[in-house]
Amino acid sequence: MTEFQTWYEGLQVERTMKALRKNNFDAQFVAKATDAAGVIFKMIPDGVTVGVGGSMTLNQIGFFEEAAKHPIKLLNPSAQQLSPEEFIRMRRKILLADVFLCSSNAVTEDGKLYNIDGTGNRVGAMTFGPKKVILVCGVNKIVKDVTEAHKRAQEWAAPMNAKRLALKTPCAETGVCADCASPQRICNVYVAMAKKPSRTDITVLLVGEPLGL
Repeated sequence: MTEFQTWYEGLQVERTMKALRKNNFDAQFVAKATDAAGVIFKMIPDGVTVGVGGSMTLNQIGFFEEAAKHPIKLLNPSAQQLSPEEFIRMRRKILLADVFLCSSNAVTEDGKLYNIDGTGNRVGAMTFGPKKVILVCGVNKIVKDVTEAHKRAQEWAAPMNAKRLALKTPCAETGVCADCASPQRICNVYVAMAKKPSRTDITVLLVGEPLGL
């Protein structure tokens, strides 16, 4: 990255964090992905229940390795082979966890969070249920506004995730959204958080490196 890119990205992060705080979100910044897990666990007390949503970002920052060192109860549906019924039960437990972690499909420079979900459990836990929500987002997730956020999520993140998860959707074949009716479609629920939900404590941790999709 050139000094000019660093300068531009730094100003973009500053604008975004200022706007997030204006919209009542807690916004924090960590420069290196390798330091992010340590920052997260300063926000998580011992002995609590911690749920996670599907997230490449949490893997990339070493969250799960760090979690194994702490006395918490981790609810991670992807960590084990579960029957469909068990998978749903764990997702419902996560809605009542003390802390919930995932990423966001996009963070806008005017301080909004935008997400697309397949079943709605991830965006549900973001907005209400867990006492504390921590959203870990690489700087690549920052976009200008909700219009760009929707475009990023539907035209980039959704096809990439469908391909990564080997789903049988048109976008996993073509890389282009067809607004399909596939049973495995992962963009069924669209949620824009314009302000922090009144009953949920949300921290957006921006990381100064590209992370996730």
